[in-house]
Amino acid sequence: MAAGQVNAPAVFDLKSASLSVVALPIQTSNLDILGSEFARRFDNTPGLFNNDPVVLDLALLSATHPAIDFAGLIALLKRFKMQLVGVRAGTEQQMQHALLAGLFEVPPDVSRPSDIPSVSHSGGASSGPSGSSGGATPATQSVGSMSAPIPLSAPTLVIDRPLRSGQQIYARGGDLVLLAAVNFGAEVIADGHIHAYAPLRGKAIAGAKGNHDARIFTTCMEPELVAIAGTYRTTETPLPAEVIGKPAQIRLDGERLVFEALL
Repeated sequence: MAAGQVNAPAVFDLKSASLSVVALPIQTSNLDILGSEFARRFDNTPGLFNNDPVVLDLALLSATHPAIDFAGLIALLKRFKMQLVGVRAGTEQQMQHALLAGLFEVPPDVSRPSDIPSVSHSGGASSGPSGSSGGATPATQSVGSMSAPIPLSAPTLVIDRPLRSGQQIYARGGDLVLLAAVNFGAEVIADGHIHAYAPLRGKAIAGAKGNHDARIFTTCMEPELVAIAGTYRTTETPLPAEVIGKPAQIRLDGERLVFEALL
């Protein structure tokens, strides 16, 4: 060390990191169609995204597909609290336009997470182990599917106060435990399971990022909307008599919501 030279403290470091992102495969670049579909799927769950990073997957678009308005797509996703950061599987021209829009290219050999199916409405009746379930039929054909490699590694979120109309709780990356009533107009969301040890009267959305194994449990089943991994059911279709107002669980069987009494 030269005379008079002093070791300066390090002001930054470089480390490798792995991040979870939402992958968005699209089958059209028409912003009007995409905007309508996003609104249909996400307007009822405004807390589903929190400026999450998104990678656009263009593998389903043909090489002759019209040019993509990346600036418009970035603005559209921001409306739904998603941040478009990268693109993969596009043509050479598509990728050049993406780079000009400030997006980075995601290598095609990055492993794909499992797709979350299109949002479906569960309305018809079919039999489950307890004799009651909702059969799911697609509401519309989706223009794209969301996928998210989010492991359930977050600690369980426990809420011990009643939730009033207009309040929303989201257990990002984990399970949600509720020890007080979820009143009409309130909304509870979890990437994992929802356990409600009190009346469940508002909206309950489990497996929000595509976990098909997620379930909803409650000691008093009276929800206005329930959903698991995109398949939902509202009060327009009455709950089976054997579960309404009683301890019950909801799970997915394929693309059907199955309602089962617990006692």
